[in-house]
Amino acid sequence: MLHHVSVGVTDVARAAKFYDAVLGTLGYKRLADYSPHAIGYGTDHPEFWIGQPHDQGPMSVGNGTHVGFSARSKAQVEAFHAAALKAGGSNNGEPGPRPDYGPDYYGAFIFDLDGNKIEATLHPSPVPAKTQAAKTSVKKTKKTKKKIAKKPMKKAAKKAVKKKAKKKARR
Repeated sequence: MLHHVSVGVTDVARAAKFYDAVLGTLGYKRLADYSPHAIGYGTDHPEFWIGQPHDQGPMSVGNGTHVGFSARSKAQVEAFHAAALKAGGSNNGEPGPRPDYGPDYYGAFIFDLDGNKIEATLHPSPVPAKTQAAKTSVKKTKKTKKKIAKKPMKKAAKKAVKKKAKKKARR
């Protein structure tokens, strides 16, 4: 849905040192550099930008705004948080589970050098609906096969018992 996100900073060079260290922990890198005005980060194309406000006015932080970056492991979330603090950011939420956000949510929140709120978060990959349906179908099929297999065995066992009983009765 989104092409990119930008946050304002007061000093692009200073912010770049911070974001090089912090985003590097998640596997993101500097992909575009229009210093001293803006720098873009991402994996294949710049998706997150830091820069001076376009109106040349003073930078300000959006109230209620934060940017969440995807992590691929809990270790990456923890490294992100540690790197942010080491680079001068401030803590806004230790790495850990966030059950209020979902049963598998794991994240860490920090403020960058200019007060922008950023986060690293780990979400397990959702199972596509078709895959989930196939798994359910396989489970049902296995259960059904077991039930079907048991029925003939029960019938056969009952017949064998009846046959033996009849033989005994004849004797």
